[in-house]
Parts: sequence; structure tokens; C-alpha cells
Amino acid sequence: MSGAVGLAIVLLGAAVLVFFHGQGELAGLPADQFASLIAASALLLMILSWVVQEFRGQWTRGVQAVLFWAALMLALAGLYGYRDELHDVASRLISDMAPGEPAVGSGGEVSIARRMDGTFVVAGRANDRELRFIFDTGASTVVLTAESAQAIGLGPATLNYTVPVSTANGRTMAAPVTLDTLRVGTIAERRVRALVARPGSLRENLLGMTFLERLVSYEVRGNRLILRGRGA
Repeated sequence: MSGAVGLAIVLLGAAVLVFFHGQGELAGLPADQFASLIAASALLLMILSWVVQEFRGQWTRGVQAVLFWAALMLALAGLYGYRDELHDVASRLISDMAPGEPAVGSGGEVSIARRMDGTFVVAGRANDRELRFIFDTGASTVVLTAESAQAIGLGPATLNYTVPVSTANGRTMAAPVTLDTLRVGTIAERRVRALVARPGSLRENLLGMTFLERLVSYEVRGNRLILRGRGA
């Protein structure tokens, strides 16, 4: 069966050439699909050659081997065909196990699982530093705690507390700033207006409307927050 193996190698070489250099259609199929067909034929030929050599005189076992390889190839083809759906499922499982971690779907949307206390805590990056935010449509701007602001390079000496704001603890003053970048999953926005709260007046960062209003859409669907950026 060395001739069959040699033919299989020739077919594999032809598949590679068609895949990288083929254009248009061949035998009524797009070049990449034609290359895949040739490669599959070569692989099948090699498997059949191996079965004949290994199971000569034991055809029942040979047929079983062929069926096993056929089932394996079909399973791999099925996994490849549903790779986008499997990616979405894996991302959601990771997000569910670690609430707040963004899961990116095949369509580009970013989803976050709800925490046990009913809130959405969103893991993001501000000025390339990791921060966590509470999703808050009631906040007109993104708001940072004084500690978070300092962590991303906005020290007290750079802040001017001139904007009056209302918090759970009452009225206070906040400092206006502009974040160079604010990123959640694959969604990235530049030059985002934000406020920095006075020390001790805010416990958690708020993902407010100066970021959310830039999105194509955002919605709460069941226990998941869905964000869609302009590039999704």
C-alpha cells in the first residue's frame, strides 16, 4: 500500500498549494473548500491504507477501526463548525464562576454575570490599570474613589474638588478628570469624563453614563448585563 501513501502525500501537497495560492473556484467550489476536500480525501486514503496493512485477514476489526476514525473525524468537524457557539459557552461559564469578569461573545458583545447581592460589578481598566466598577445608570458620570484615582496616577495634588455631588452619605464635592482610556472587555473608549470623590465619601467606583452613553446599547437580560460597543 506504499502507492496509496504516496498518493495521499501528493494530495496533501496539492491541498496546501490550493489553500495558499488558489483563487476563485475549482470544480465548482471555493478554493479553500476545494483544498479542504483534497486534504480530507488524502487523510481518508492514509487511514484506509493503515487499516488494510494492520488488519489484513481481520476485516471485522478493520471495519471497527474505520468506523472509529470516521466518528472521530465527524466529531472534530462538528466541534469546528460550532466553534463560535462553544467559545460563547466557555466565556459564559468563566464569567459565571467569576462574576464581574467580562465574557466576550462571538458577536463582540460583552456580558457580565450578576453578583449574589443583585448588583453588577464590572472588571475594567482605566488608564491601563485594573479597576472594578458598579454598573450604575443613575450616575451621570463615571465616578472613582480617591484610592482608585491615586492607583491610576491621579494623585491629590492634581485634583480640584469643585463639582457638587450627592452620595449615600449626603452632599459632597468631587474633582473633574478625564480618563485617557476606559476599557471593559473588548470595548474601549478614550477621553472619558469622570469625577473623583473626596476621600471617605465613596466606597466603590461607579460605571456611569459618560461611558454607557457611548455604547451602541446596554441591557440587563436575566442575570446578565449585556454591553455592545461601537465596534461590535
